[in-house]
Amino acid sequence: MKRYFLVLFLIGATCLANAQSEITLEDIYKKGTFRTKSVQGLRSMNDGKTYVSIEIDTATQDRFVARNNYKDGEIAERLFSQADLVYEDIKLPIGTDFSANEEKILIAHEREAIYRRSSKAYYYVFDIKSKKITPVSTKEGKQMYATFSPDASKVAFVRDNNLFVTDLATGAETQITTDGKYNEIINGGADWVYEEEFAFAKAFFWSPDGNKIAFYRFDEREVREFSMMMYEDLYPTVYKFKYPKPGEKNSVVSIHIYDLEKKTTKTADVGTETDQYIPRVKWTQDPNLLCVFRMNRHQNNLDYLFVDAETGSSKVALTETDKYYIDINDDLTFLEDGKHFFLTSERDGYNHVYLYNMDGELVRQITDGDWEVTRLYGVNQKTNTLYYQSTESSPLERDIYSINLSGKKKTKLSTQKGTNSATFSEDFSYYILNHSSVETPPYITLNNAKGEVERVLEDNAEALKVNEQYGITPREFFSFTTSEGVELNGYMIKPADFDPNKKYPVLMYVYGGPGSQNVANSWNHNYWFDFLAQHDYLVVCVDNRGTGFRGAEFKKMTYLQLGKYEIIDQIEAAKWLGKQSYVDEDRIGLWGWSYGGYMASLAITKGADVFKSTIAVAPVTNWRFYDTIYTERYLRTPQENPEGYDNNSPINFADKLKGNFLLVHGTADDNVHFQNSVMFSEALIQANVPFEQAYYPNKNHGIYGGNTSIHLFNKITKFVFEKL
Repeated sequence: MKRYFLVLFLIGATCLANAQSEITLEDIYKKGTFRTKSVQGLRSMNDGKTYVSIEIDTATQDRFVARNNYKDGEIAERLFSQADLVYEDIKLPIGTDFSANEEKILIAHEREAIYRRSSKAYYYVFDIKSKKITPVSTKEGKQMYATFSPDASKVAFVRDNNLFVTDLATGAETQITTDGKYNEIINGGADWVYEEEFAFAKAFFWSPDGNKIAFYRFDEREVREFSMMMYEDLYPTVYKFKYPKPGEKNSVVSIHIYDLEKKTTKTADVGTETDQYIPRVKWTQDPNLLCVFRMNRHQNNLDYLFVDAETGSSKVALTETDKYYIDINDDLTFLEDGKHFFLTSERDGYNHVYLYNMDGELVRQITDGDWEVTRLYGVNQKTNTLYYQSTESSPLERDIYSINLSGKKKTKLSTQKGTNSATFSEDFSYYILNHSSVETPPYITLNNAKGEVERVLEDNAEALKVNEQYGITPREFFSFTTSEGVELNGYMIKPADFDPNKKYPVLMYVYGGPGSQNVANSWNHNYWFDFLAQHDYLVVCVDNRGTGFRGAEFKKMTYLQLGKYEIIDQIEAAKWLGKQSYVDEDRIGLWGWSYGGYMASLAITKGADVFKSTIAVAPVTNWRFYDTIYTERYLRTPQENPEGYDNNSPINFADKLKGNFLLVHGTADDNVHFQNSVMFSEALIQANVPFEQAYYPNKNHGIYGGNTSIHLFNKITKFVFEKL
């Protein structure tokens, strides 16, 4: 489950028109008044000294792709322009999806979104030197996940749940699989639950030499279908897709390796157990050795299998276990020496980097301490220098570090307090640093390998001016200790003319799900919160137990009883706020989206004596309604842990609801199904409890499009003003 609040964190070009002293919802959701500038579309070239970007010719207004120098930002070469991208009167979109040798570009035309990460389109290959454009396929139907081979001589793609390869020299199209069928067999793509919870949709991978393709096969015939009604047409249609719910059957997943020269397919030996997960596969530096992640259904045992691509035979190279669960990531990196790899693990209680040899023997722990490595940027294998982001300064902040693979020579590259992220050039000689804090909008610089600023790319000075014009004040951080002795972090937004002798109503915002974080020293303004502050509300957010970046025990203590400690902490936060002299303890509310909507539903039932009003958007109301991978990771199955499901599902506490409650959902939510709100509504009705509800026709988990966002927040705002 992922939070769907991105619409509030607006990114783009700053636009300040008809400046007003008071924030309006139109400013936030229509005009883009508070948008900040970013540096987008930069892709490092193989030489490490140049990058490509999409520019505009001021004379012709034609867009073009340029190769630029990192050092001074000057254009070194115009590679191609929008005018070059015309195929048989079809104007193709411009892009920078380069082949590995940087000679060709993949272009997706008429892209059509499917789920969170999946889409289909008509793909074309543009040869930069010859300007020739070639369709990836001349056969009927859009393609999915088109990907160049390492030498750019071929493109693999998925169509109609089957895997294909096109030879760009001859135009010959080879169909690798033939048994693909909607809602039955998927080759080369992920099923719904893998895409959502293991965060990948493309499920095929070229070997380093381009002679083989490893691919997933999902047999979802035994997975039960979920149906959603779509209301656009005269007669509504039913959309059906496979969605495994807790305790139900998952797809049977297998891994296969196709040899392009021999035209044969080998099946990887992943064991005889079929009720398991294969959350990742990754080629090693050896083009005949594939690494397959094998995880049990409880998700607390992870085997790294090394598979011989010629025979399909496998051996366990390394096993990771956890008394709770293991989070999957993409940190596994095989070094060019062919003898070592490194990965991240929480085995010592915090997420750190470990180096192994190819026999699976631990060489050393590279990073250590009571802090977390939050992102790996890569390794300069010429100098054996690893670059990463971490919370070493504070769980609320992020800094950039380098360290030798020996675990020595650790260097802090970022210097400003707040949140720092980096994008490195191919040879790690330069990086683009994005810094922000509660007081500083994204400040983007180009830095050299020593961390020295070469030039400022964007300072977002206009965004600061806009905030000043609207009287927006930075968030204030605080912490408090609960009655159980737990220290929790929070932030507060106060009116610009805050009077400590006045009592204010409070609206709390929560997400609160496993491993998440809302309380952080970053810009990420939610201007609806500032809008409420202008109307004399305090806006408060507290990260409860179960959230991330404070160690595994803090994050994983909610295991087997999801929701229990989270809502205890939010209730404790509300009670603590109620004791502050400037808070009206009778006017404390809470709202959230997705997992936060779940929390809001618990707050108005289990915490009904504390919260006057809550708003739940797209909430889980019964954990039995959600998917297998996410829910069982934290609760195991309903058959094993019925109390963990039922004791913390709001639907079972409808009769405890007091105060004011607004329930909002999109009818076409493929993630947290509309079923959650429908059945919660029914439980509230049968409990004869008054509440308000709103549904958004044909809208997914994000509830956006057209005037949807401003309509939604007009509704929520009206509810807050009237009920809190």
